[in-house]
Amino acid sequence: MPCLYCVIYRRFGQKMLKTPKYKQIVSAVVRDIEKGVLRRGEQLPSINFVSEEYYLGRETVEKAYRELKEAGYVSSVAGKGFYVEGTRTDKLRILLIMNKLSSYKKIIYYAFLKALGDKATVDLHIHHYNAALFQQIIGENLGKYHHYVVMPHFFENIDRVDVQQVLEQIPKDELVLLDRNLPGLQGDLIAVYQDFEKDVYQALDSGSDLLAKYNRLVLVFPSDGHYPDEIMRGFKHYCIHQQKDFAIVENALEEQVRPATAYIVIEETDLAELIKKTRQTPYELGRDVGLLSFNDATLKELLSITVITTDFETMGRTAAALLLDRQRVRIKNPFSMIRRQSL
Repeated sequence: MPCLYCVIYRRFGQKMLKTPKYKQIVSAVVRDIEKGVLRRGEQLPSINFVSEEYYLGRETVEKAYRELKEAGYVSSVAGKGFYVEGTRTDKLRILLIMNKLSSYKKIIYYAFLKALGDKATVDLHIHHYNAALFQQIIGENLGKYHHYVVMPHFFENIDRVDVQQVLEQIPKDELVLLDRNLPGLQGDLIAVYQDFEKDVYQALDSGSDLLAKYNRLVLVFPSDGHYPDEIMRGFKHYCIHQQKDFAIVENALEEQVRPATAYIVIEETDLAELIKKTRQTPYELGRDVGLLSFNDATLKELLSITVITTDFETMGRTAAALLLDRQRVRIKNPFSMIRRQSL
């Protein structure tokens, strides 16, 4: 039996109903070409044979062969059929799909690339928090890569697109979740994530000695900033547990700086606004007014701003290491408070 018959048998001799059948054919053929199981010049079974032998619609097989041809993996000869064109490669092909390319996400990206070294090629797509765009990216690329590394942060079109259903189209051994875990997505897969609610609570709790002199805590949380609601829940949980007066505001523009108040900010524009306003008062930063910022940066270090932050570089390195070692585990990324003079 030619190699491709074995490939198709492996795919359709078992139930894989959530991934479109033509994508299953494409994925199986691509994998075996790149592993060297299918060799250059080998003829694929005819569309009619595959359709009749495995009870597949002819249009399904045609679509799979057409996609393989467009991707350069096979070629067609009029009157003869389809032949393997691609050759084996030792490099993994990885599709990285991020929500945005901020300065912090760039740290993850470059750490991921560096850790992979010459063992992989990485294509980058941005879904901009849009579930419909993410669905389109997966639909156009399923079966073309060895691994799909996804940051599953979505705020737009989530009422129209079932993100979990889209993710379930990707075989678990090909899927990597980055920055956010999805407990509802069952099965063994790689995930390196932040547990936003628990991380925020524990980081604030670790700094309780610094926060003790402040009677009121204010979280500046922009509702249009596409930030996880778990941040607010972790903040509220800490304040209630510590019996602190607290508030959550949209931005720092209308905020009047008060003594015995500590401000926790996410965006750097709000951080700059609060530093400016504090300097216009007789209050001293770190004594009368506290400032705590999310995510560390060189400028915050120079300004001696206390931060709570994950280790973005570690996140990228860990994801790459797990992927290369084929360790399908879920790991929470380190998150901590870095103490400086602003609190």
